[in-house]
Formats: sequence, C-alpha cells, structure tokens
Amino acid sequence: MASEPQSAVGPTAEAAAVGQRERQPASIRYIDRPDVAETFADSISGLIFDGQSLRIEFAVTRLDEVKPNAPISGRRYPACRLVLPPAAAIDLINRMQQIGTALTQAGVTTRTPPAAAR
Repeated sequence: MASEPQSAVGPTAEAAAVGQRERQPASIRYIDRPDVAETFADSISGLIFDGQSLRIEFAVTRLDEVKPNAPISGRRYPACRLVLPPAAAIDLINRMQQIGTALTQAGVTTRTPPAAAR
C-alpha cells in the first residue's frame, strides 16, 4: 500500500488560511437612491434598547389653530419608527458623538457634564 504524498502545507496551516479568507472584511459599495422618501421629525418620542435592537420613534408636532386669549395647544404624531441592530446602534452613537463634538467646536452648543459629575 503506497502512502499518500504529504502536503507542504499541513492541515493546520490550511485551516488558518481558510479562516483568514473568511475574516476579511466585505467590500460593500454604497449606492444612492434619490427616490427614497425623507421623513421630517421635530422630536424623539421613544427610545428603547431591549438587548437585541435599538428602537427609536421620531415624532412631529402639529399645532392647533391659534386663538386669541387661548393657550397654544397641539398634538404630537409618530412620523417614523427606526429599528437598529446593536452594531448599527453603536455606529449611530459614535457618529452622533462626532457631530456633537463638531457643534461644540463651532460654538453652536456647549457641552453639559453628566448629572453625576455636577
């Protein structure tokens, strides 16, 4: 019985090479869709993280007709519900922190220390 030729690359090296090919980041291109509708919101009415997804509910405020000598009244309606997996939620948080830093540097807003630090 003849023995099979031994590979110059052992099974461990082959498995490592396959593992490296599997771990390479995907090359994903962004393709714009100008036909996607934009949604206006003037507030966030809900924000929940249940361990699996971040759910954000955006709302829009509609004021009632203004009448003399009457308090201003209105209603708030849901405009959009956005659900993000944890990785996208972290990306959103990081990007919002970058925007907050840029707004602070531009003098548009000031940074408020957390309540525990006050």
